Parts: sequence; C-alpha cells; structure tokens
Amino acid sequence: MPRLRIQLIGWDRRTLVLTDTPDPDCPRCDGDGGFAYDYGDHEGEYAGTEWDPCTCWDENRHWSLLRFPRIRHRRRGVRDPWSDEPPF
Repeated sequence: MPRLRIQLIGWDRRTLVLTDTPDPDCPRCDGDGGFAYDYGDHEGEYAGTEWDPCTCWDENRHWSLLRFPRIRHRRRGVRDPWSDEPPF
C-alpha cells in the first residue's frame, strides 16, 4: 500500500507534489527511512553526520500536482534613501 503525502517544494518555482514516505513497519529502519551515523576526522573529532536511505523508501520519488505561477516584482530605479527628493 502506498504511503503518500502532499508537500510544497521549490524556491523560485513553487510546486505542490505528492511524495513517497518511509514504510512505518520496516524492520530495518523502524520507519525512519534510513540510517544516520556520525563520523570523525583524522584526530577523532566529530566531523559530521552521514545519511544512508533505506530500501523501503525512495526519497526522490514525487509527482507534481500543481505548479504555482511566478510573481514578478516590478523593479524600481535605484534611489538614494537619504535624498529629500520625492520619488516621482
């Protein structure tokens, strides 16, 4: 049975998509969708966290439902904010 959810993605071109989610009953990842593990540098200090996705979930699978139109902002000429001149 598919485990789907609605999500809003994109920065410059906003899109409403239907995405896959991890299997909540997966015995390998316990529904987390993957495995996180910390690693260190050559001196043994913390250097970051890696993420390995589980096979119960494809984090790149999504279907576009609705694309939102771009809102174009009108550009105004460069104006000195300290000027006493009116903007017209």
